Amino acid sequence: MITASEYRDLPLESLAESANNPRRRFDEAALNELAESIRTQGILAPLVVRPVGQHFEIVAGARRFRAAQIVGLETAPVRIVELSDAHALEASIVENLQRRDVHPLDEAQGFAALMRLEEPKYRIEQVSAKCGKGPAYVAARLRLTELAAEVVEAFAKDEIGVGHALLLAKLQPEQQLEALNACYQEQYSNGNKAKRILLPVRHLQQWIERNIFLELASAPFSKDDAGLVPEAGACLDCSKRTGYNKLLFDGMEPQNDSCSDPQCYAAKVEAHVRQTIAAKPKLVQISTAYGVQKEGSSAVPRNRYVEIRQEEPTKKEQASWPEYKTCKFTAEAIVTEGSEKGEIRRVCANPECPIHHVRKPKPTNNAAIKAEQEKRRREEAIAQVTGLRVLNAITEAVPVRLMKRDLLFLVERLSALLDERRLAILLRIHNLGKPSATTDATAKLLTAFYRKADESTLGRLLVELVVLLAAASPNESSKALREAAEFYKVDVGAITTKVKQEFATKEKAKAAKTASERKPTANTAKKPVAA
Repeated sequence: MITASEYRDLPLESLAESANNPRRRFDEAALNELAESIRTQGILAPLVVRPVGQHFEIVAGARRFRAAQIVGLETAPVRIVELSDAHALEASIVENLQRRDVHPLDEAQGFAALMRLEEPKYRIEQVSAKCGKGPAYVAARLRLTELAAEVVEAFAKDEIGVGHALLLAKLQPEQQLEALNACYQEQYSNGNKAKRILLPVRHLQQWIERNIFLELASAPFSKDDAGLVPEAGACLDCSKRTGYNKLLFDGMEPQNDSCSDPQCYAAKVEAHVRQTIAAKPKLVQISTAYGVQKEGSSAVPRNRYVEIRQEEPTKKEQASWPEYKTCKFTAEAIVTEGSEKGEIRRVCANPECPIHHVRKPKPTNNAAIKAEQEKRRREEAIAQVTGLRVLNAITEAVPVRLMKRDLLFLVERLSALLDERRLAILLRIHNLGKPSATTDATAKLLTAFYRKADESTLGRLLVELVVLLAAASPNESSKALREAAEFYKVDVGAITTKVKQEFATKEKAKAAKTASERKPTANTAKKPVAA
């Protein structure tokens, strides 16, 4: 507390900067500008100092002190006050934080120093009132003290802006580095080396909301169960939940029910699965993941069961689909692998089921069967072309969100999971010719195409590959296309109609050509035999 106050001029050599000054970064250009002002007008506002031992400690005015040294002044006007260590720290922090050009990291350390004081004891609301800043502003700045070292370095070098840093500070340390990479995009031009571009803050916010935050409303476990993972406690009382810590997560969507700690979320899902299986050991364990299953997995892969839909069919033709039917083998299942892990489903996993695992009859050689086969081939051809058109329409609606290196990484590895049939479809979609003699040659052709593709094309390829990987069988192919079309609002009916019209036109032209070839002409007519 101030017990005395005196104004006088003191030699610069008797002054020393405080170790508690929150300002750690001094802009050289701004400092030289201040020095020039002092050179012409002098120091207009006295420095605030307090006596400490044989010298005077600067409580406020470190920039003016440094600028005076640049000018070469011998003395400076000061205001001498008697302050305790705690009140000197408070005065230094509050005064300096109201000055210009204080780096947010310095602000953060200043606020943190105030919060650490034993006497007087500060809360966020009191710091807010002292500094004239809103509580959400102070809470966000305090969080900057928990940034990972790599993020601090990037922020200090101005490689990211304050908006990026504040968003990264809302994340757990494990996610900060991953999100830091999402701040940038690599741009290529004329075969030159990639140039790293800083993306807007809104891009990072969208990335975080889609890749880090996990909506608790759809979590399979109970949010108020403190014993599920004892060391984590209940989600409802967790400061990592966006709806609980509203000061920190102000402006983030959704604000009420999202977890910002994926590792904790995953641990609770694992615990929930273990508890559920222990309580119901007869539950069928299923996988909703695509691709090759892990060795030793006890989950039934997605191509060996049919999930029974809970909702009623919305269209007449859906009533005949297997997923809308039940059978005597229908059983409860829990997802133990895949993004829906922990969810309870109803499935039929019995390969002998005549409803959900229908065996195709062996073909015979009579005319009726051949006609039926021809009809089916035509329908499959129409379905294939329709599928290609639908997939193309879907991918045209795909926005570019990931960096090129990420897209290329995903596309190359997903492509490696395709079999020859689906690789051939990919070649056909992009007009790359027919499949080569070996899968390896086809893969090289596709790899060359990927490396030359721009981000937009790679984004479309990513969606195409996901749909193709989901299409392990004709039934799954139809379902994968249908789900993707619904998501990207593609009019499948219009595309189907157009393809059927094209096939009808081709068949009509083919029939006309065949009839024309069979009709005898004047030159080919038989001449009468002479008597």
